[in-house]
Amino acid sequence: MAFPYLESVVGFMILMYIFETYLDLRQHAALKLPTLPKPLEGVISQEKFKKSQAYSLDKSNFHFVHEFVTILMDSAILYFRILPWFWKISRDFLIYLGLNAENEIFHTLAFLAGVMIWSQITDLPFSLYSTFVIESRHGFNKQTVWLFFRDMIKGIALAIVIGPPIVAAIIVIVQKGGPYLAIYLWGFMLVLSLVMMTLYPILIAPLFNKFTPLPEGELRSKIENLASSLKFPLKKLFVVDGSTRSSHSNAYMYGFFKNKRIVLYDTLIQQCKNDEEVVAVIAHELGHWKLNHTMYSFIAVQILTLLQFGGYTLVRNSKDLFQSFGFDTQPVLIGLIIFQHTVIPLQHLVSFGLNLVSRAFEFQADAFAKKLGYAAALRAGLVKLQEENLSAMNTDPWYSAYHYSHPPLVERLTAIDEIDKKTD
Repeated sequence: MAFPYLESVVGFMILMYIFETYLDLRQHAALKLPTLPKPLEGVISQEKFKKSQAYSLDKSNFHFVHEFVTILMDSAILYFRILPWFWKISRDFLIYLGLNAENEIFHTLAFLAGVMIWSQITDLPFSLYSTFVIESRHGFNKQTVWLFFRDMIKGIALAIVIGPPIVAAIIVIVQKGGPYLAIYLWGFMLVLSLVMMTLYPILIAPLFNKFTPLPEGELRSKIENLASSLKFPLKKLFVVDGSTRSSHSNAYMYGFFKNKRIVLYDTLIQQCKNDEEVVAVIAHELGHWKLNHTMYSFIAVQILTLLQFGGYTLVRNSKDLFQSFGFDTQPVLIGLIIFQHTVIPLQHLVSFGLNLVSRAFEFQADAFAKKLGYAAALRAGLVKLQEENLSAMNTDPWYSAYHYSHPPLVERLTAIDEIDKKTD
């Protein structure tokens, strides 16, 4: 008797949904707490606390509905074998168009086109509600309906241009990879990620946002001086018009070797009280670079990717596995999809471990900024960003440990204060 792979996968998905819903309920209860955490009393105004609470509860209620619909659809698609039915329909569609249905690349692209249309249709109501109801209700959404759909169309167009060559390359590699398949797949994905990291900020990101050089002035001088003092090879310093879509704020770095860029959201500059707070946020980001966090994360991702492809090579020829999910043949893409579902338990454990590492990195980057003399400014900046983004003030410890890649504000402020005490 064949092992019930399908039933096991669906069963685990439902168990994980129950477990994560339990964590969501704990977080929902924490969000309802009527008072601020003690470390934030007198730091966050009551007005901001109430607004944050209302925003967080709105998002939480929406999350319950979204996750329930998602688990219903995902479980039904697997259990009632919609995937093999859709694979057959995509083959019939190719025959209708007069194309070679035996060509696995054509067949896979037709299948993916249908999946993309389905996902756009099913996700659209949730995206519209999140953007134009929840985000608008709390003053964050700045985009028009036209801009929303224009971005969506651009995203679809990019997928149509970029997707087929990548899919075709993966299929050819799997078909001809032999005993070194995992290494070939990993090497291809490594090169692809490096190419995309290079092209995205140059060719893709400008399709959605406008990037302009940060004007000459005190803020630019302070950031350049900070970068120079740390020997950070800053080549360009941009401001991105994030305010055209949302009033949420951020900052990030990108680039290889001696060709680094820093990007500030215009909302970050607007929300911070002074230049010193903005520079403190950048000092934190530079801490990640100086402490090699980006390199460690990149290496970890590459190791995990190689291990995943190694696991895939072990199961890709398992006829029982494919038949359990309703497939008589063993297409490359379907094998990857099935494999991703069968390793869900490991993925959850790995994700939890990566979150723990990420949180440690955040504390280290805060400590780095403090050592540069930005403790007070960083503290003020973090509080200001928490207020302006209406981030959750009260968090359940179990929920936070499982979901958050960044520590909650209370923990970060406490750590900064402890660092100060140790220094004193």
